[in-house]
Amino acid sequence: FYDGPADTWMVGLDVGAVVHFISDYNDDNIDLTVSPKPNMPITGGPNKPSLFPFRARNVDSWITLDVIASYTFNLLQPTPAGVPGLAKDGEKNVKMKDGKEKNVLPVSTAEYGCSNWRWWLNNVTVSAGLQNVIDEDPPFVAGSFENGYDESLTTIKGRFWFVQLKKRF
Repeated sequence: FYDGPADTWMVGLDVGAVVHFISDYNDDNIDLTVSPKPNMPITGGPNKPSLFPFRARNVDSWITLDVIASYTFNLLQPTPAGVPGLAKDGEKNVKMKDGKEKNVLPVSTAEYGCSNWRWWLNNVTVSAGLQNVIDEDPPFVAGSFENGYDESLTTIKGRFWFVQLKKRF
C-alpha cells in the first residue's frame, strides 16, 4: 500500500494491491478413489488397496490480484480570527472597563449554513477498486457437491469493480 507524501496535495492519496494465493491441494479423493478410510493414502492402506487410485486428483492453485485507489479531501480550515475582548491565554474570563472580571462563553465553531462547497468536499473519500483483475476462474473441484468449485476458498464472481463515496461529518 502507498500513502501520499505529507504536506502536499497527495496526502489524501492511498493506493494498494493485494495478491491472494491458494496453493494446490488434494480433491475430495475419498469419494473419487473409494478409499476405505479417510486417513488412508490415495492408494489405500496395507492389505486394503483403494479401488480406483488413478481417479485421485490435485486441485490447481489459484492466484488473484485486487487493486484499490482512494483519495480523501482534507481541505484546510481557515484559521479563526481572534475575538476582541477574549483572553489570549485561553481562559473564559475577560476584564471589563471597571476592572472586574466577567465569565464569558467561548465562541461557537459550529456551521449552520452549509452552502460552502469546501465544507461539503472536506473529509470526502472517493474510492475505486477492481477485484480479480486478471479474471481468473476458480479451479475445478470434482469433490464439490453442486457447483464444481470450492465455495469456501474461491468465488465464481470473476472480475468485479466498485466505486465508493464516503463523507465523514
